[in-house]
Amino acid sequence: MRIPLPHLPRAAALLTLILVLAACGTGHQPAAGHGAASGPAAAARAVAALQRRYGAGGYRATRSWQSANALGATIDYMRASGSPDFLADLSETFRAHHGRDNFLNGYYDDEGWWALTWINAYDLTGNGAYLSQAKDIFADMTGGWDSTCGGGIWWSKARHYKNAIANELFLQVAVALHERTPGDTGYAGWAQREWAWFQGSGMLTGSHLVIDGLAAACKPDLSSPTWTYNQGVLIGGLVALARMTGSKAPLATAERVADAVMDSTALSPHGILRDPCEPSSCDEDQPLFKGIFMRNLKLLADQADPAGKAGGISYRQYLRRNAVAVWSNDRRGDEFGLSWSGPFDSASTAKQTAALDVLNTQVSAHADG
Repeated sequence: MRIPLPHLPRAAALLTLILVLAACGTGHQPAAGHGAASGPAAAARAVAALQRRYGAGGYRATRSWQSANALGATIDYMRASGSPDFLADLSETFRAHHGRDNFLNGYYDDEGWWALTWINAYDLTGNGAYLSQAKDIFADMTGGWDSTCGGGIWWSKARHYKNAIANELFLQVAVALHERTPGDTGYAGWAQREWAWFQGSGMLTGSHLVIDGLAAACKPDLSSPTWTYNQGVLIGGLVALARMTGSKAPLATAERVADAVMDSTALSPHGILRDPCEPSSCDEDQPLFKGIFMRNLKLLADQADPAGKAGGISYRQYLRRNAVAVWSNDRRGDEFGLSWSGPFDSASTAKQTAALDVLNTQVSAHADG
């Protein structure tokens, strides 16, 4: 396999080549302490830097949904690597907020992120309190469903916008709870109801990309951006739905969405993922989006990864290419910036979480050989 190297100074290009060889399982793997890292070592440095931002039951100067994703990425690292290093942060977050319903707020998408995080925590630890927390959150999310626009949940409890992300999360959480609830029919019913509605909403366009939401009169707002996280969360939900139903159709749709992103010169210029707001107009939330896409693309790669996909590269190759890019082009020490093609601009919890998400995909890839 050949991955073209970007035009970099000689030292950076050499570092990139070493990382590619390590990720492909050939050659000598340099120790992390010598300035180069294999997949596991790179992720270990990224997660340690992220957790320096943690304190007092959460991540400093960070919005609720960002904290959920930062903790989720940290859990993903522990699951992939076998490291128990951050279990205390997990239990501290739960103790700090569980009794005060702080995992609920005015936005159903924020709640969905926390539900997924506690499901992930349950899978890591087997602690039933975490699964119960996720079920409580989902019960609150169901209150956002009504007949406006024929169904679906609202983005917020103010009920002024129905959008993709809240409903994609609703689908993912419903399937995940079904899979962890023996004899369940209720969560499965919600998942099927959600997907039936979403398919007819127009938010998944004929180009196989998901727009942000519905405009007036419940019409799809075709002028809204195709954010990478909207593509990713739908991919993850459909992978799970295919597993739940035994149908190949959801998986085929997930592949079409993934291929559309990888084929897009706007979303994947030179094979490196970017969001429509880059490089200079992203808000404090949007730098997190790319990591969410990569986390979900890994689920698709694990389920079905044909040898040749968009542009002739597989999902696993695309994941690896982006992990190489963020490490080589968008790093200062152990912190990461906005644009994975570089250069590094500044650090934030959202940027660090997104980088950890893509680096995490190489921890299990390395372990799998």
